[in-house]
Amino acid sequence: MAGRILVGTSSWADPGFVKEWYPPKMSAKERLPWYARHFDAVELNSSFYAIPDRNTVHGWVEATPPGFVFDVKAHRALSRHSAPLDSLPPDMRDEAKTNQRGRVLLTPELEEALAARLVEETAPLAEAGKLGTFLVQLTPAFSPGKHELEELDGLVRALSSRPVAVELRHRAWVSEKRIDRTLGWFSERGGALVCVDAPPGDHVPIMPPITATTRDDLSYFRIHGRDTEGYMTGKTVAERFGWRYEDDELEEIGERVRTLAESSGDVHVMFNNNRGDDAPTAAQRFRALVGQEPRGEEQLRLG
Repeated sequence: MAGRILVGTSSWADPGFVKEWYPPKMSAKERLPWYARHFDAVELNSSFYAIPDRNTVHGWVEATPPGFVFDVKAHRALSRHSAPLDSLPPDMRDEAKTNQRGRVLLTPELEEALAARLVEETAPLAEAGKLGTFLVQLTPAFSPGKHELEELDGLVRALSSRPVAVELRHRAWVSEKRIDRTLGWFSERGGALVCVDAPPGDHVPIMPPITATTRDDLSYFRIHGRDTEGYMTGKTVAERFGWRYEDDELEEIGERVRTLAESSGDVHVMFNNNRGDDAPTAAQRFRALVGQEPRGEEQLRLG
């Protein structure tokens, strides 16, 4: 029996669709409940920049219906991105080490403490059954040759209270000579390889269309648009990821997602083509394509 397909977007508060998708003059506190009437799940993007406060997280629990799912991005330091000192929780800053540019140096001690804080502060989601995965979106600088996937073992263990999905962003990890070893690492650690729809091209940060299941209970699929030039040279999120998907392109994605659903439990499908209302519009069309009933105002509109 095929698993569930949960569809959402990478953030509910992206400035583009705040302006173009939500009803005019809708207040910030009304957006998440509105979003949750249309979608099954969402990626929490703000946790990449700072660990959320537990009280804020509790508010998200109350603002969403039973069964709604949050996938939580790991802090940028945990995913090996450059992170300023003030992105850490205040009580961790004095002990943290930095480089000459003031960027945090990720030590094993800091990794363990920061991951534990993320688990602790997002506990209200877990307690309510609304925490799906921890998403580790690696920097393209995390490359084979310079790094080994085993360097992530401590992080995966620290976040293991929930499934951990890891997005590789250097295509050499899935080269012909390396892919078996890469998939083996994911399967052995219980990590979910993030599959992607990305622009065409063989540039290093553009991942090829690998469709692979590495956990029996979860697959993860992120959709980044298909604008190669924008992806490689854009300075803003809209320039890098903006893309208006055509029906045949969504059907291609749908075939890959159905393949994942045949071999795993839930498949989380997150639209990251963030320009204007591109992401929520495509996500709603995709929900219909995979046979899901409309939700909320969408159902009233179509009924």
